[in-house]
Amino acid sequence: MDSTTHALPATTKQIAYARSLALRNKTLLPWEVQQDRRSLSAWIDAQAQLKPVSDLDQLPTSKQVAFAEKLARIKRRAVPDECFRDKGLMSKWIDGNK
Repeated sequence: MDSTTHALPATTKQIAYARSLALRNKTLLPWEVQQDRRSLSAWIDAQAQLKPVSDLDQLPTSKQVAFAEKLARIKRRAVPDECFRDKGLMSKWIDGNK
């Protein structure tokens, strides 16, 4: 008997579902994972557990906005409009204006 194991190819349904999860989670579906049914199944399980990435997750929190507006009043400056659209930019603006 041959002791080597043969990997089963992933099914088209698995690949379609994995691609939809990759889009939902805004992540890449590795090519190596798509070649083996078992590894693709493990990748799908891990991705299905994740919370979907939302555009709202990138917006600054209400506390960030309130603190930035307070700093802006104290420093007599305006908070740039792009800071209200990106959490990271808002954080950098706050750090630079403390």
